[in-house]
Amino acid sequence: MTRAREETTLKAITDHRYGSPDVLDLQEVDKPIVNDDEVLVRVRAASVNPRDWHIMRGLPYIVRPQLRKLRSGVLGSDVAGQVEAVGKDVTRFRPGDEVFAHVLTGGFAEYTCVSEEFLGLKPATLTFEQAAAVPLAALTALQGLRDHGRIQSGQKVLIIGASGGVGTFAVQIAKWFGAHVTGVCSTRNVDMVRSIGADHVIDYTREDFTQNGEKYDLILQLAGTRSPSECRRALTSKGTLLLSSGESSGRWIGPLGRIIKAVLLSPFVSQRLAPFEAKRSKEDLQVLKQLIEAGKVMPVIDRTYSLSEVPEAIRYLEEGHARGKVVVTV
Repeated sequence: MTRAREETTLKAITDHRYGSPDVLDLQEVDKPIVNDDEVLVRVRAASVNPRDWHIMRGLPYIVRPQLRKLRSGVLGSDVAGQVEAVGKDVTRFRPGDEVFAHVLTGGFAEYTCVSEEFLGLKPATLTFEQAAAVPLAALTALQGLRDHGRIQSGQKVLIIGASGGVGTFAVQIAKWFGAHVTGVCSTRNVDMVRSIGADHVIDYTREDFTQNGEKYDLILQLAGTRSPSECRRALTSKGTLLLSSGESSGRWIGPLGRIIKAVLLSPFVSQRLAPFEAKRSKEDLQVLKQLIEAGKVMPVIDRTYSLSEVPEAIRYLEEGHARGKVVVTV
């Protein structure tokens, strides 16, 4: 009887109502059934992202209709683990393969199903914990800089929030592209951001990057509360401001207020002001795998929690002081 139950259920962090991390529970749920084009992954590690607590809290209110579509009952956007089983149409993977993926939801569980289309082989040089820190954050950095920022060698790039999950990848990837990189972070993170390759680091508690006279070809805003108009002061006349996130206490529109202002302002100025969001891509996971195995990029991990400690992990990330990524071992 016990054996049958173990084969059909698994432990997962469930999320069935909006609220604080206190609404999350570690429960037994049904083991997912593998569709023909899917891979069943035995999760060894996952990582926490801001999108997890946005889905958990249902904030900002304006995007709740979209957030409802992401509520599968199990949170977790990134996973690394081993292939347990494959659907009949799967050709790229077989049981035992070590993999990683951005899965949207369902990562905080012992098993999850992933479409073959969005799964990649884990970088051989990384542990499962390190690999789980990569997908969403590194995809955001890579696609933001390459596809939306159109980064070029020799350009001056400013990364606001350089010490965070996306920021630590953005610094390294921008350097790989040959850019001169300046990171913006707090005092305690200056040395860390410099250690991962930033040419210059601005401590925002001591220096205002919008007032120091420096001009950048590309600004990637991943944190902070500076408005698009303020950021424009630090852009060249044909520069680009990319907005991915940022802090806001507003419960109705949150950081979307800055994004709306940027979109409305962009047609009337010489600079390009644009929001962006990362897309799942097996091709880009392969690019990241190659960069990592070549020693060009490495995940920065702040803290590691167990599966039962996911509420504490999300609470810590919400505080906004994480250095790099927060990882969950499963």
